[in-house]
Amino acid sequence: MRSVVLGLLGTTLDVGKSADRWQSWRPTVSVCRQPDLIVHRFELLHDRRSASLAAVVQRDIQTVSPETEVRLHQIEFQDPWDFGQVYETLFAFAKNYPFDEAEDYLVHITTGTHVAQICLFLLTEARWLPARLLQCSPDRDRSAPGKISIIDLDLSRYDGIASRFQQEQREAASFLKGGIETRNPAFNKLIDRIEQVAIATRDPLLLMGPTGAGKSRLAKRIFDLKKARHAVKGDFVDVNCATLRGDGAMSTLFGHTKGAFTGALKDRPGLLRTADNGVLFLDEIGELGLDEQAMLLRALEDKTFLPMGSDRASHSDFQLIAGTNRDLLSAVREGRFREDLLARINLWTFTLPGLSARPEDIEPNLQFELDQYARRTGRQITFSKEARKKFLDFAVSAAAAWKGNFRDLNAAVSRMATLSLGGRIGVETVQEEIDRLLASWGEPTAVDPLADVLPQDQLAELDPFDRAQLTKVIEVCRRSRSLSEASRLLFEKSRARKTSTNDADRLKKYLARFGLAWERFQRA
Repeated sequence: MRSVVLGLLGTTLDVGKSADRWQSWRPTVSVCRQPDLIVHRFELLHDRRSASLAAVVQRDIQTVSPETEVRLHQIEFQDPWDFGQVYETLFAFAKNYPFDEAEDYLVHITTGTHVAQICLFLLTEARWLPARLLQCSPDRDRSAPGKISIIDLDLSRYDGIASRFQQEQREAASFLKGGIETRNPAFNKLIDRIEQVAIATRDPLLLMGPTGAGKSRLAKRIFDLKKARHAVKGDFVDVNCATLRGDGAMSTLFGHTKGAFTGALKDRPGLLRTADNGVLFLDEIGELGLDEQAMLLRALEDKTFLPMGSDRASHSDFQLIAGTNRDLLSAVREGRFREDLLARINLWTFTLPGLSARPEDIEPNLQFELDQYARRTGRQITFSKEARKKFLDFAVSAAAAWKGNFRDLNAAVSRMATLSLGGRIGVETVQEEIDRLLASWGEPTAVDPLADVLPQDQLAELDPFDRAQLTKVIEVCRRSRSLSEASRLLFEKSRARKTSTNDADRLKKYLARFGLAWERFQRA
């Protein structure tokens, strides 16, 4: 490949017109004197006042390297120390330059002001200049060509840096999971993506999922991660929109002036103002009224809003994290949620699965809850071997509905730990807790889950094995939003082993054995 160097004329270091200039190290000329680098073309950028110096350097390069073609480009910086002006000028050059994939480009960053060098670096990093960086330095003998070094900004080429980035990503993902070594592949992939997005953007994030799935805890950890990476300066402001009603909602979110309504005895800034330069977490955003939604949309788009009773806009630059357990699309169709607001907050949407959809994560979360209990109370609690097995067997069974998700698990562990004798949870305590959970969810055996699916004569012909298996399949179908999601949950192990090819077709055929179709279990 032909080597092409792009660089700025050094109005100080490249200077020299008399014969003794060859006794000095001049970076632009020295690049073309390197024994291990053949420069086929040098694109030399200079301003109008340095045209004569550029012509001298052009002739000198042709003297020491006849194979090098030197092209002069006149560009103007009104103020070479104005970052915006310099970047725009160099960006315009890079955008209009006819780069050729058959050529190898090097950007010379030894010459030019520090501002120009930084701009060249940024343009190269952003691939507007599809090149590597070239630096040169003199030897003690100033008449010698000196040394050069070539820097490739593709960090994936540097094993040590790539390993460090991967380690940082693993640590960040572990932080978002509270240090819990979760085993569910889909959940782990979801957290990896959230970590990637949370650090890279200040756009709104929408966390969806059932009550108790961990949306509030995750939102706080996203903020803590951004704070640790210096991505936000302000505070984390958390509000449950389900608790906001009427004038109180407007006042809480957007603030008010003294006398704005009865009881407004002094000015109130509002939570949006408090969240300036920080993160505002609006849990259960689907519960907000339409007026509050309109105000929130303006605050997101313009970063301004009007406090109650004021005709002067307040300013707040915050990142929004919204949480909901509702179907916001259905709420839009029913007129309860603004379509334009949903479009604004739906840029990055992450759906957290419920606990029953992550059975392999129950065991590590069980230990996490025990550790949390120990921190709160100072009591270290453990299970007996038999008690631990009994609870885990129940926790991953079809009988465990986990309707409150992690809140149910947290409450169960707290109750068992409180009742433990000598700091050890026994089998009787576990059985008592299982009975309590089943009572709170409604006994699964009280109503045959297949009774409203199959006729009685067909039910009577089912073996216990088929009955148990079909019950689990139908339970997964009913809580899944699509055929693909249901089949993924049911056959994830065979998918991981790549022994399953078409999971959706496999599920359809299984249901057809009993005269059933997927469409029957679609959720509204």
